[in-house]
Amino acid sequence: MTSSRIIRKAVVLATAFMALSCFAAFAATPFASESIELTKSKSMVLNSQVPIKRLSVADPEVAEILLISPTQIYLTGKAFGATNLTLWSHDGRVSCIYDISVTPDVAQLKQMLHRVLPTERNLKVMAAAESITLSGIVSSSASLATALDLAELYAPEKVTNLMTVGGVHQVMLEVKVAEMHRTVLERLGIDLAFASNGNLAYTLLNGLISLDQENPVIGGGNGTPGMLYNSSLTSAIAHTSVGSTNITGFLDVLKQNGLVKVLAEPTLICRSGEEAQFLAGGEIPVPIPQGLGTVTIEYKPYGVALAFTPSVVSEGRISLKVFPEVSELDYTNALVLSGFTIPAITSRRASTTVELADGQSFAIAGLLQNEIREDIKKYPGLGDIPILGTLFRSSKFQKSETELVIIVTPHLAKPLEVVDGSLPTDHFVEPSELEFFIYGKMEGERDPELPAPAKTSVRPASAVPAAGGMAPSGPESGMEGDFGHILKP
Repeated sequence: MTSSRIIRKAVVLATAFMALSCFAAFAATPFASESIELTKSKSMVLNSQVPIKRLSVADPEVAEILLISPTQIYLTGKAFGATNLTLWSHDGRVSCIYDISVTPDVAQLKQMLHRVLPTERNLKVMAAAESITLSGIVSSSASLATALDLAELYAPEKVTNLMTVGGVHQVMLEVKVAEMHRTVLERLGIDLAFASNGNLAYTLLNGLISLDQENPVIGGGNGTPGMLYNSSLTSAIAHTSVGSTNITGFLDVLKQNGLVKVLAEPTLICRSGEEAQFLAGGEIPVPIPQGLGTVTIEYKPYGVALAFTPSVVSEGRISLKVFPEVSELDYTNALVLSGFTIPAITSRRASTTVELADGQSFAIAGLLQNEIREDIKKYPGLGDIPILGTLFRSSKFQKSETELVIIVTPHLAKPLEVVDGSLPTDHFVEPSELEFFIYGKMEGERDPELPAPAKTSVRPASAVPAAGGMAPSGPESGMEGDFGHILKP
């Protein structure tokens, strides 16, 4: 009994050992796992090291397979995506598993990019599923746009842009706005007033006089209405009396010359592709009537305004969208609304897009305006009489000339490092009461025993010295030097 049990246990252990050995041998049998990148609508022949008994593809919509021999498979990419291919050998074991990715044809795209942009050495093209990814550093935004346009031909609306533009991306714009405005005004007009024994005769063509019985400046006499005269227009008054007859003449004669000079030099720094704005002037409140008798205030800007959008298209080339404007308040065309005097705004503006090299200048607006106005008001018949007709005529001559020039100069701007930590204001010494009130000095004298502040100089951030190998330095006083110019008395 005991011997039979021992025999059965030995048989069970032997069977288990054989089963474990077979399982271990099967589990230890290696199979290959490889990755294949396949282009859509293209095929390839896949060679197997062992004869193939059976094969299967996970997604037939992505890749199509055809067994052309026991060791060769014809593989075709049908649609963008990923799948896998499994191969079995004649003993029923898995011999290999292939991970298949069907992607766009980036080889042709790479060739096209090399032909069109031969200088872009750092441009990389990668494909994932049905999208194309462009990465690397390009020399200009124009090259970036060209690469994106070419990639869109192979993967429409499936292009991912990871490219960056190398070089300087800050643009400093120097603008000079110069305007000269000259005006000439000439007026000649005469108003007469005749009063005698309650009889009166006035000429009101020039608006120099008006009638006022209660508070007259010049009395008419004998119950005749008195007169008020316009002091802002009247240049001279002549009065004579003969008995009860009063004769008064009002003369308006004026010659006025005006000259206006406008000069602004704004400087702005902006990143490529962004917009920068500048306004040297102010804002005027304009009342806007609303419903139910309410009034809101809206502010309108005026002065010298500038808006520009730079784009660095290549090394040393800048594309600019510039919008300069020069405006001023015009009270001659003012509007009175709800008791408010609202002046008109005279504007000169320009809008243009140009492309030029770093440091080049151009005039984007040159305006020459010559305006002449002649107004003659007269009484019919009387105003046409030679010489005497001047008494019954009002003449006004006005001439204006305007010349406007706007010059723009863009620069590629690099950051600077301040070598010494002082500022131009460090040289200012507050005057004492004796120096300010008695000697009339606006700056005090520095104590010679105190150390002088260090001169401020700048250099590029790359630690490159200034031109000529010398670090620039400013004088000892004021804002003259690298940061501006002092106004000397």
